[in-house]
Amino acid sequence: MKNYIRLSVIALACVVTSGCSFLTLDESQYTTKEYQFAYFANVKAVCTNVYSYLQSGFAAVEGTMRECATDDAVYAWEKGGIKRYYDGTWNSIEPIDDVWGHYYSGIAAANYFLENCPEDFPESIYTNEYNNNKKQLDLFPYEVRFLRAYFHFELLKRYGNIVKVDHSIGMDEVNTLGQTPYDDVVAWIVSECDEAASKLPVTHANTFFKEVGRVTKGAAMALKSRVLLYAASPLNNPTGDKSKWEAAAVAAKELIDQNLYQLVDEEIFNNDAALDLIMGIRYSDDSSFEAANYPMGYYGGQSGVNPSHNLAEAFDLLDGTQFDYSQHKDIMFDPAQRDPRFAKTLYHYGAHFRETRIYSHVGGPNGQPTEGASKTSYYLRKFIQEDTDFYSNGSPYPHCWPLFRYAEIYLNYAEALYNATGNRDFTGSLAGKSFTMSPLEAVNAVRARAGVGLVPSSEPSSGFLERIHKERRVELAFEDHRYWDLRRWKQADKALQIYGLRIEADKVESGEPENPTVTYNLKSVDKVLLRTNYWHDKMYWYPIARKETFKNNNLKQNTGW
Repeated sequence: MKNYIRLSVIALACVVTSGCSFLTLDESQYTTKEYQFAYFANVKAVCTNVYSYLQSGFAAVEGTMRECATDDAVYAWEKGGIKRYYDGTWNSIEPIDDVWGHYYSGIAAANYFLENCPEDFPESIYTNEYNNNKKQLDLFPYEVRFLRAYFHFELLKRYGNIVKVDHSIGMDEVNTLGQTPYDDVVAWIVSECDEAASKLPVTHANTFFKEVGRVTKGAAMALKSRVLLYAASPLNNPTGDKSKWEAAAVAAKELIDQNLYQLVDEEIFNNDAALDLIMGIRYSDDSSFEAANYPMGYYGGQSGVNPSHNLAEAFDLLDGTQFDYSQHKDIMFDPAQRDPRFAKTLYHYGAHFRETRIYSHVGGPNGQPTEGASKTSYYLRKFIQEDTDFYSNGSPYPHCWPLFRYAEIYLNYAEALYNATGNRDFTGSLAGKSFTMSPLEAVNAVRARAGVGLVPSSEPSSGFLERIHKERRVELAFEDHRYWDLRRWKQADKALQIYGLRIEADKVESGEPENPTVTYNLKSVDKVLLRTNYWHDKMYWYPIARKETFKNNNLKQNTGW
């Protein structure tokens, strides 16, 4: 996909040195520095270039979604490189998702901009464009400081202790840098978010340029909320320090109290005007995501991401009753009796797709043993533009990847406040703030928006944390949260067994019967995929690529790698 963030200029290509390090920026690869920062349009282009380092999750790892490395999905093709996540073959010599250099290049570009961006263009003060240009120029440094903080967080959640880089690095310094303690990086990111949030607007939609893809106040507050939630979680808070959960709860509350966004029943995905969207990466018209994930058996479809039955079971019944496969098998594919998010997230056997139905039973047009057909019987629905028609060269449509959504903030709030207090019904004073919405009410606000029954107050409170975890799983499915959630909760070792359905149905010579007799049986996908779910606790953190530790002996490799 071709990434764009609704801007009126084309980003300059950021070129880094091919020698010693990605942290050193070779200014000669641009035009001259003086030229780059001499005019507003040039400055804007350099600023826009920093945005180009944002990455979506549409094809996050080895051309597919990272959920295929979790218990939420598998990849249809056995030769897919993402299998290295779970077969234990990734290491520091051949790492997977090696973004160390990518994000540090983005950080270098951010520092370069921040250290050279002028405060004004006095020579153009009498031009018609001056006032509007100056207003946007004043915001650029805060946008870039957010991006720099975001890039640090992307590194932090992968590698743990990283190198904090808040200034341009010269060749004499780059390979002498040491890592900064995790909590120190968190504190610095939080301070950057606070500063950016104090200066950035609520929206850019009502400005002269109307560039709605730029960083806003809400985005800075959302990043702070996520960073503090991760910092409070068991992986990063082994002593269970309640003050960290309190800080995360306060950060989520502060954004909710701003009342900038809404939890409403609307089409959220691929909708850059959604009231739930805080910040997203907008893509121009493209059909590559559909080509990679359309159900096998449809023209142009490659199957790709196959949702697991584990995920399918996580969606409740419509009335809020938790789904139980042994009791509810007969209604599991009835959209009128399931959480509406079920049908919006995955395609199941018999689901409508375009002008037909999906028949993923054994021998069916969308089922095994066709090569590439779903290993689980399910296909991905979320983010798919179903009107894409490959007979007419793809009939491409725009897509939008959500970096931050309002529903996440409510779930952050619920998780943090519950862990801080141990009480799902807590309201009152905490950390000097007044909390008027309980963790249970926050979860139910998300469920009410989705149109599913609320978690009843009569339900035993002992399982409420599991309820929060499951709510994140279904609400944020395929938004690149599950992989990181399992790790920060230190539950990745409990999510290794993947299930699908083996479906058998009547067939007739002329095609599929109107009302076939169908039987469903659970199956372990491991046996189908030869998926050896190898786990070692070292996998809670990525290894730093050996090539980086060779260049800089001060980098301490993560334990076990």
